[in-house]
Amino acid sequence: MTDKHLSSQFDADLNLVSSKVLEMGGLVEAQIVAAMNALNEFDTGIADQVIAAEDRLNTMEVEIDEECSNIIARRQPAARDLRLLMAISKTITNLERAGDEAEKIAKRTKRLAEDGAARTINIAEIKLSGEMAVSILRRALDAFARLDTVAAAQIVRDDKAIDEEFRGFVRKLISYMTEDPRLISVGLDFLFIAKAIERIGDHAKNIAEFIIYVVKGTDVRHKGRDALEREALS
Repeated sequence: MTDKHLSSQFDADLNLVSSKVLEMGGLVEAQIVAAMNALNEFDTGIADQVIAAEDRLNTMEVEIDEECSNIIARRQPAARDLRLLMAISKTITNLERAGDEAEKIAKRTKRLAEDGAARTINIAEIKLSGEMAVSILRRALDAFARLDTVAAAQIVRDDKAIDEEFRGFVRKLISYMTEDPRLISVGLDFLFIAKAIERIGDHAKNIAEFIIYVVKGTDVRHKGRDALEREALS
């Protein structure tokens, strides 16, 4: 077997596993959108669908991770190819955890749907942060497909806006619960949901950081946003 043929087959293996990551990402994105729709409408039927689909995400994570391990064992990749496979393994872990957060939103939504007091709380910040989380996850997956470090750096910056929405909603929740202690239970459920959305943004940010790692060969986790941006744009 020629070196050229081996290289072509290796490229095919990488393309296949990368496409599976994007497929998994699309499913996670759909789960988050559905979970937010369930929350907006207090629709327990949609929430049940989100919860039921979680097993599929778990299966995909295991399957893709196993394929990465098989490629490493068969091909013994080096440099950027090895970094890509390592990043894929970490990316699917973050996608699965983002799916877990969607499931948490759905479960809390079912609880809230049973409590009429939930409808008295203005959740504009939750709705906005949910839309933002879906957007940056979608863009993170697009940047992953193109290995676009500039887009990845922007995603890291934009995650800060979700954090700010979360903090603003927490302040409002405290006000609601202070004024009416009967709202403490539903307030805590909404707080749990807001935190789940913030975590989805964090997972999208993590995926963006892995893109920079693949392309630049530098681990930018735990670095400040300015340092990360300099690395991504260098």
